[in-house]
Amino acid sequence: MAEDLLINKGTKEEQYQALLPQIAALIEGEPDLIANLSNSAAALKEQFNWWWVGFYLVKNDELVLGPFQGPVACTRIKKGRGVCGSAWEQAQTLVVPDVEQFPGHIACSSLSKSEIVVPIIRDNSVMAVLDVDSEHLNHFDETDQYYLEQLVKLLSF
Repeated sequence: MAEDLLINKGTKEEQYQALLPQIAALIEGEPDLIANLSNSAAALKEQFNWWWVGFYLVKNDELVLGPFQGPVACTRIKKGRGVCGSAWEQAQTLVVPDVEQFPGHIACSSLSKSEIVVPIIRDNSVMAVLDVDSEHLNHFDETDQYYLEQLVKLLSF
């Protein structure tokens, strides 16, 4: 198991290409979901220095806050509400360039300006979502979507 992350300062794609194998090594052989989500959130936050990165777990028909890095967050989100609840309901990644323009956006922090939410799917059912917020508009793109979707495949518990 790696104890230190090797931070890559190349292009965004190069950063993901260097980080994903490190996360895979961190979680390999570890059966505990919370440990794996915690290390994944920490690795993403450390590499990209995003405003907020974390997971919401599907529990009793709502998303419940899981491991995260960043300021305090909303604890529970209903299906279809906000970006997280919408990504869960649609079972697809949502990239939101300006959260103020997203209908029903839940403002856990007024400093969040853009967001990407990637569902974690197992057996055709969303089990959790990866939520990433930036304090910059238009921060996330197809590169983020591609690599974060690869990451959640590693985490499909």
